[in-house]
Amino acid sequence: MSIWSEPQSDSLFADVDDLRVHYKRAGHGPTVLLLHGSASSLHHFQDVAALLAPSYDVIRPDLPGWGLTGARGDRDYRVPTYAVTVARFLDVLGVRSCAVAGNSLGGNIAWNLAADHPERVGALVLVNALGYPEKSLPVGLRLARNPLLRPVLRRAMPRRVIERNLRSAVGPHSDIVDEAMVERSYELMGRPGNRSAFVDFVNTDQPDRSAEIAGIRVPTMVLRSASIDGQHFARDILGAQELVHPDGGHLLPEEDPHWVGDAVAGFLGSRSDNARSRRGGPS
Repeated sequence: MSIWSEPQSDSLFADVDDLRVHYKRAGHGPTVLLLHGSASSLHHFQDVAALLAPSYDVIRPDLPGWGLTGARGDRDYRVPTYAVTVARFLDVLGVRSCAVAGNSLGGNIAWNLAADHPERVGALVLVNALGYPEKSLPVGLRLARNPLLRPVLRRAMPRRVIERNLRSAVGPHSDIVDEAMVERSYELMGRPGNRSAFVDFVNTDQPDRSAEIAGIRVPTMVLRSASIDGQHFARDILGAQELVHPDGGHLLPEEDPHWVGDAVAGFLGSRSDNARSRRGGPS
């Protein structure tokens, strides 16, 4: 019996334009929005969310094309479109401004939101984020760009391909890719429309907005694995802080949730302390 491809007891849904966005929300305090990467789901930030929930109101959506939210009817998977949808999602939830943290594609969406609507983003955390022109693509994405394989992958996504892609995304010392993780990814990819959404996303021409990154003025923390290069947020965003994980892979929130959770909490906590100090409140 499936446990991943159906709503769970803490599942929530928000009607956002023509989408029914699946999300989970827990905790109390300032709001933190956690955005997962491509071919993933809100489960990616599950352990980080549990660490933050005692002090923060933590919201985790399944981004369009993934998880229980599923495919977009208009098949528009451009990153700026994702940012618009995230802003509309926050509107529906009544969140005017919050901290936004994103991994990989989620980080790309997060900084696009900060660039277009800085008033909505109180703080920005980029975890192995994307946004600069990429020099190479993971094997799963290369396969989905093959014109001969595209129609095949819309009908079936072999479990071994999903497992291989997951293993290629983690660090050399990581053991998180187990049977449960592969089964979760396989089940969610198998939901109606999700395989086609993946193929559509991979074959979407993404606009290059990297020249706009230097204009971001939102307080920013960059979390990066030492093995990840080609992304220069800490260099280009004025005042950005950076922490580097020595041996993590691309999936840091699952590989080392305590490292990510502590870094996010420390960054957001220091900003809150500074704000209280400026207002003359207790330190």
